[in-house]
Amino acid sequence: MIKGVGPKLEALLNRLGFYHFDQISNWTAAEVAWVDQNLEGFKGRVSRDNWVEQARILSEGGETEFANRVKKGDVY
Repeated sequence: MIKGVGPKLEALLNRLGFYHFDQISNWTAAEVAWVDQNLEGFKGRVSRDNWVEQARILSEGGETEFANRVKKGDVY
C-alpha cells in the first residue's frame, strides 16, 4: 500500500495506465510532475506523499510503515 492511494486514486491511476508498484518506482521527475498535474482532485499528491520511494520499497519486496499500518487494520 502506498500512503495517499485509496480506492478512488487507485482507480484513477489505473485509468492512466498504472497498475503496479514497479511502474511508479521508475517514474522520472518529469513523469512525477505530469502525474501530479493530472490527478483530478488530488494534484500534488505524488510529491507530497513520496510515492516513488514508497513504490520502490514495495516493488523490492520491502514494507513501508504505512503498509504495516494497513495490514494491522489501522488504515482504511
